[in-house]
Amino acid sequence: MATGETGFSDVMYDLISVQYHSLKAGHDYGQYVRDAENADKKEIAEFFRNVMAQDSERAAQCHRYLAQLSGTKDAGPAAGG
Repeated sequence: MATGETGFSDVMYDLISVQYHSLKAGHDYGQYVRDAENADKKEIAEFFRNVMAQDSERAAQCHRYLAQLSGTKDAGPAAGG
């Protein structure tokens, strides 16, 4: 188990990072959907909705992996005691 400067495994850090960026992007895409709808570009709005759904699923998958690792030695410094 490699650990970075945070004391958490690289895998935990990477999952948290992907989850954060997916959630952040999903929030931003809501504005993109509104922009496309306001411009009467329904096909583009649907594209942004699909991208948002993909990021939402990506964040959910990260959450499931993080839950699997929680409480294990791979969780980070507090997991061992």
